[in-house]
Amino acid sequence: MSSVLTEEALSKIKRVHFIGIGGSGMYPLAQIFHTKGYEITGSDNNETETLEAVRKLGIKVFLGQRAENIEGAELIIYTAAIMADNPELIAAKASNAIVCERADILGVITGWYENALCVCGTHGKTTTSSMLTQIFVDAGEDISCVIGGKLPSIGGSGRAGKSKDMVCEACEYQDHFLKLHPDCAIILNVDADHLEYFKNIENIIKSFHTFADMASKAVIYNGDDANTRKSLEGISGKELISFGWNRANDYSAEIISKKGLVTKFTAFFKGEALGEVEINVPGDHNVLNALAAMAAARYSGLSFEAAAKGLASFHGAIRRFQLIDKVKGLTIVDDYAHHPKEIEVTLRAAKGLDFKRVWAVFQPFTYSRTEILMDDFARALEIADISVITDIMGSREKNEHGIYTEMLGAKTKNAVWFDTPHEVVDKQTAEQKEKNFDECIDYIIKNAEDGDILITFGCGDVYKLAKKLAKKLREID
Repeated sequence: MSSVLTEEALSKIKRVHFIGIGGSGMYPLAQIFHTKGYEITGSDNNETETLEAVRKLGIKVFLGQRAENIEGAELIIYTAAIMADNPELIAAKASNAIVCERADILGVITGWYENALCVCGTHGKTTTSSMLTQIFVDAGEDISCVIGGKLPSIGGSGRAGKSKDMVCEACEYQDHFLKLHPDCAIILNVDADHLEYFKNIENIIKSFHTFADMASKAVIYNGDDANTRKSLEGISGKELISFGWNRANDYSAEIISKKGLVTKFTAFFKGEALGEVEINVPGDHNVLNALAAMAAARYSGLSFEAAAKGLASFHGAIRRFQLIDKVKGLTIVDDYAHHPKEIEVTLRAAKGLDFKRVWAVFQPFTYSRTEILMDDFARALEIADISVITDIMGSREKNEHGIYTEMLGAKTKNAVWFDTPHEVVDKQTAEQKEKNFDECIDYIIKNAEDGDILITFGCGDVYKLAKKLAKKLREID
């Protein structure tokens, strides 16, 4: 088994297997490898719409992960979410195949493009990557992209194009973005996250500095964010382009109006007005995301008019303030936010809209994140009028420190929580999770009022709660 993938080795490989091919980060990689002529197979544990899309490409998919699924594969790709005791991963590492984590493969792929636009930052990566992709698509450019969420206009989380341009969401988790080959690095913000790995904000800033230095041609960065500016200290030998509210930035914005989910603003470049821009996603933070996307588009040779057109047609990526339903007077929205700062800005944006009360339904993700950021989560959730907290989704972790929902709930004003008994939740089954969601839904149905907005938050499967709530409300006479 080898974990080293060189271009020479890749040229000799014919068959590639993806462990967890249905993941939002894996599917676009499978698309790109498929267009390059490789024979692809993959596996996953759950049937999803993404797996159907994979099959339509002619890719063989195994449902369930077993050692025999890897037979014949010369390159095996897996995600960081795959546990070490996964039978397929164990078999892969014992085989003669090259075995690589997704981040390593994404690094190889970004090196294939002349203009790899890599979008990083603690918050807003998926939205900004999606905005930028939308601009290219609407401009008729045959873009390749790898996004952390689903973009309706491309029917998924990525696409394989034939142009020199690629949009890539660059995640700082465990320094994965340091494996990429950015031509242009776009830094949206630098905040404290993934502290179980980075330990402190200084280490995070160092990693973003390294990423910025890796950019071969340009860095587009948030000139208003102190941590971002600090990460740029000492960077030279490439074009540096700033954006922010301050007119001293290369790109800046002035809001004209806000109505419902629509925000209109004037975009400026070096103090001169470029024109009016309309975006259909709420919150001042999305104006900054739009500025970053516009700067990257114009850097890549597209016009302001093309950027404005693409931004106007963007109505959000799936799970980014996504409208699920309006039923029985309740507006139900789903959002991927799973960091306190993300929850905070989304709730403040919702509070600025014309709703009676704002509900937050939060599914904490991983025990370590919940433990380290518990006080911050409590402060963010208190912005809502009512918060409902579900069981923690452990994902790749085991509950080694005894962290439970009730601990967060007790710290959060105006919160209710529904948690499974400790001895059960640590080995929670799908049926128990559904029961937990049902308890939350029953409470919401009994207490929601006409004119309320409810937002489900989390990077796990809390979106299922939002959809089930809408369905149950529609069934009520």
